[in-house]
Amino acid sequence: MPPRPRFDRRAPVQELPNINDRIQYPELRVVDADGTQLGVISRDKALEVAQERELDLVLVSEKANPPVCRIMNYGKYKFEQEKKAKEAKKKSHQTEVKEVKMRYKIDKHDYQVRIGQATRFLKSGDKVKCTVIFRGREIQHTALAETLLKRMAKDLEEQGEVQQSPKREGRNMIMFLTPRKTPLIKKEPEESQPKKAVRTIA
Repeated sequence: MPPRPRFDRRAPVQELPNINDRIQYPELRVVDADGTQLGVISRDKALEVAQERELDLVLVSEKANPPVCRIMNYGKYKFEQEKKAKEAKKKSHQTEVKEVKMRYKIDKHDYQVRIGQATRFLKSGDKVKCTVIFRGREIQHTALAETLLKRMAKDLEEQGEVQQSPKREGRNMIMFLTPRKTPLIKKEPEESQPKKAVRTIA
């Protein structure tokens, strides 16, 4: 029988950052912690300067000629980079499609509940699929379902805009709303100005 494969239980080797003694280039272009250009100096001199400032020598551009290093507090720099990455991850939102279901004969209270749900979904950056379900002979009332969905689109126009108009699919009628990217500007009704009286000269 062939020998059983051995499982390597060792932890994977992590790629270490190019800082301090790990930098092997003989000459480096060095930038000080305050942004001052120290010019092209030897690796040993750059390490000496970093040690005098009780900071780290960090390789920031390996492809440059000569490679560019910066003197900084690497621990603080790494912490700030990780913090920025976490914040960016929180801000990035994966758009989902949330569904709101109802009947065309929905009562006023239940309708307001659906409007509240759709409003929350749109404000959180998700698309909303509005579905009117038909049962039995209700399929004959597609016009009423379309009217209901158009009413919903109107009630939600400040939060979302219609991506797909009401459309029948099987025994359902659906409409898609997407979060509004630009604020809705409502036109104010023009005030009717009183007409000036025309004076006639006898």
